[in-house]
Amino acid sequence: MKSFLAFVGSLSFFLLQAQRLPDRIYSPTINGVKLFQQNNQYSQPILRLNSGEQLELHFDDLVATPKNYFYTYELCNADWTPANVTVFDYLKGFTQMRISQYRIASIAAMKYVHYQVMLPERNATPIMSGNYILKVFRDGDTSKLAFTKRLMVVDKQVSIGAQVQVPYDNQLARTHQKLQFSVETRELNLLSPQQVKVAVVQNNRWDDAIVNKQPVFIKGNLLEYNGEMDFLFPAGKEYRWADLMSFRFESDRIARIERTQEPNTVYIKPDLVRSSFAYINFADRNGYTEINASESINPWWQGDYAWVHFSFVPPAKQAFPGKSVHMIGEVTGNQISDSSLMHFSTLEGAYTKDLLLKQGYYSYTYALKDNREPGLPADVSILEGNYWETENEYTIFVYYRSLSGRHDELVGIATINSRLGR
Repeated sequence: MKSFLAFVGSLSFFLLQAQRLPDRIYSPTINGVKLFQQNNQYSQPILRLNSGEQLELHFDDLVATPKNYFYTYELCNADWTPANVTVFDYLKGFTQMRISQYRIASIAAMKYVHYQVMLPERNATPIMSGNYILKVFRDGDTSKLAFTKRLMVVDKQVSIGAQVQVPYDNQLARTHQKLQFSVETRELNLLSPQQVKVAVVQNNRWDDAIVNKQPVFIKGNLLEYNGEMDFLFPAGKEYRWADLMSFRFESDRIARIERTQEPNTVYIKPDLVRSSFAYINFADRNGYTEINASESINPWWQGDYAWVHFSFVPPAKQAFPGKSVHMIGEVTGNQISDSSLMHFSTLEGAYTKDLLLKQGYYSYTYALKDNREPGLPADVSILEGNYWETENEYTIFVYYRSLSGRHDELVGIATINSRLGR
């Protein structure tokens, strides 16, 4: 009965998460979704308001018959709840746009249709700053939702100065990284610091973002966020990787490839607990995915797919009681949900996950979630270890709501690297 109740509680948590996650795939035929700044796959989907900057949206439909896909935007508040603003107020042009650029995969063994579009298009442009959810759906019917992706539009009105520091607490000095920053609000009509909200994200992971913190000091127009325990992040360890840019050449992380049927099955070498391993410095991708191929092909519409088998071996090959293992990275939506959940295989004595992936380079890490405390963030320390030397990317988002405002404006963004920003 206890196991059943724990399962029900865990299921309820994931269902609740599924209803409010801005990044989610709803259609089983959709794969390879990427939204990034033009020509930079290792970037977050951020636009400056009225700047002419563009984002690239790519995705595949694994049914090799072209369909009519449309998209729209939904303006949200700082906490990603829908804003109390009509679509006609925050969009200039049409509220829905058809995705007209697509191509049927030619030389790939697995047939699919690749769709892409440059955002924003001239006939559908966001004219307010803030958080947005991009919704892609079929046949002009929003009830036929294919997937959603988050993006941010910033109207820079504040300047942000940030620094990554060693925590003052000696017990955390070797395992955590502390962020300290200040926000210059001279251009805002600020009457109370309550009008400002900040969010700090590590490696594009919104599941453990630190929010709802108030400045410790206010010096005129300067808000200082330097509380000792306010923006304290576990440092983790450099991300693991899987080089899948070729399904013919077996890279160093591939154990074997089964080619008896299409799509092929790629077995990644089993991953082990790294918390007891010494820190090793190497360049990682901080959870980002790059769609690419080592062959002389266009990876977007000629790259192939394969089933990829990931496995994580726990100590003594025994499951963690009352806890679940999650594979975190852009490949699983950078979130704690059913898309990142791994399942324990008694046959292998390991947590496993099979993903249908396109040729590319994938980086990921593992986190342990306590199913009995669904409100607690997933913990990487037991499976990966925490090392202050780890290179991480932090993004600071500053939101502002005027006294007559109906949503949280995004008025500042700053990105800092834990090594370069010390």
